[in-house]
Amino acid sequence: MNDEVPKIPVFMQQMAETITKTACGLDLDQMSAFFQVMVSAERVYVAGAGRSGFIAKAFGLRLLHLGYDVYVVGETITPALHAGDTMVVFSGSGETHSMVSISGTVKDLGGTVCLITASSDSTISKIADCIVNLGDLTGYYRKGGSPFEIRQLTGEYRSVSTAFAPLGTLFETLALVFSDAVISGLIEVRKAEISDMQRRLANTE
Repeated sequence: MNDEVPKIPVFMQQMAETITKTACGLDLDQMSAFFQVMVSAERVYVAGAGRSGFIAKAFGLRLLHLGYDVYVVGETITPALHAGDTMVVFSGSGETHSMVSISGTVKDLGGTVCLITASSDSTISKIADCIVNLGDLTGYYRKGGSPFEIRQLTGEYRSVSTAFAPLGTLFETLALVFSDAVISGLIEVRKAEISDMQRRLANTE
């Protein structure tokens, strides 16, 4: 078992290299369009299914600390979305049925849909007003055939390496790093004070 421990730093280095490669390959127009939406947004909804949902909530929490009115789609206390509101969807495949349905509803209500994804040619990408494609370096989302959820349940998906960043791990990690970088950019543009952000931290725990 001890012989396996040294692999952990190797995997960490591979992840760091992947993040760097992705950052260098991002579409500047896509990134700029998304950032401008976030700069001007007033009420923001975040959404994602499964593990992507955790990334969406992390982004939402950081927006809250910045002073945004932000809500998580699907929570019982989330208020009604109105025309002009913005929703940010995290979906590697862009095909998850629940996210497709929610995105369509937001558009029907007059909201703006932003998609953070690994699949630029997907159902949600055709609905979204702006897209940031983080890429699919392991080929996880490029398999053809049956619908996404079925392939996931049956194990049809296989990453390039069974050990390094299996399943959707790579997208989720990239999405977290990207969204945190967006927050850093928003802090600069909004000239946010760290003291103000600290005052918005939870204080009932």
